[in-house]
Amino acid sequence: MNSPSPQIGFDRFIQLDWAAAALRVRAGMSTLDDLVHMLDSSHAGLAAKKKTRTVLNRLWLEPRPDLVEFADRGVRIYRDSPDTPSFVLTWGMALATYPFFGKVAEIIGRLTTLQGDCTSAEVHRRMSEIYGEREGTRRMTNMVLQSQADWGAIERLDKGKRIVRSKATDLRGAPVAAWLAEACLRSTGRTLAVANIESSPIIYPFNLGGSTSYILSKSDSLEMRVDSAGVQVISLAV
Repeated sequence: MNSPSPQIGFDRFIQLDWAAAALRVRAGMSTLDDLVHMLDSSHAGLAAKKKTRTVLNRLWLEPRPDLVEFADRGVRIYRDSPDTPSFVLTWGMALATYPFFGKVAEIIGRLTTLQGDCTSAEVHRRMSEIYGEREGTRRMTNMVLQSQADWGAIERLDKGKRIVRSKATDLRGAPVAAWLAEACLRSTGRTLAVANIESSPIIYPFNLGGSTSYILSKSDSLEMRVDSAGVQVISLAV
């Protein structure tokens, strides 16, 4: 059951290099000492480093019990196809782990689809409508915006006031495309129409590539069916 009061959680700026290092640790391609050294060199204080580690733990090093198997499949994709961008895998884990991250992505995706760009003020206003008018909401929204910019999803222009999308990464129907679609389902917590997955605003930085139905049909973790209205929908396999 979803909490009636959404939790923020994603409360730190996360540099893509740090997330990629955590992914490599989980994949057995690097050591925890390597990650610790990287964080030591980029964090001035112990408290700041501890908070960053907390987010990285939830993303890759120690995911929630219900996401361990999902994370492990992401790691296998990374091992089998080392050229898979750590960006897409970390984006998927952030969606599945942090509803707040997903909501910021959804708002940016919707606004930039309609308008071509958007302002940070618009994103803050919509997040405040959902999570309340409090300083924490504004600060955490900034953390997500800063992270998404560092990951290459957006550019922040005019001193951060205007947001434009970067060119979308084409996943070309690779196995990570179905895994990312599953992240959408885990983030939204509901069944989605297959036809809408490709254009889902929460994965705005990516194009799945190929036939969406075919891509999704290859995943044992997803279940496709036709609903009472004759619409082909996708859900998590039970």
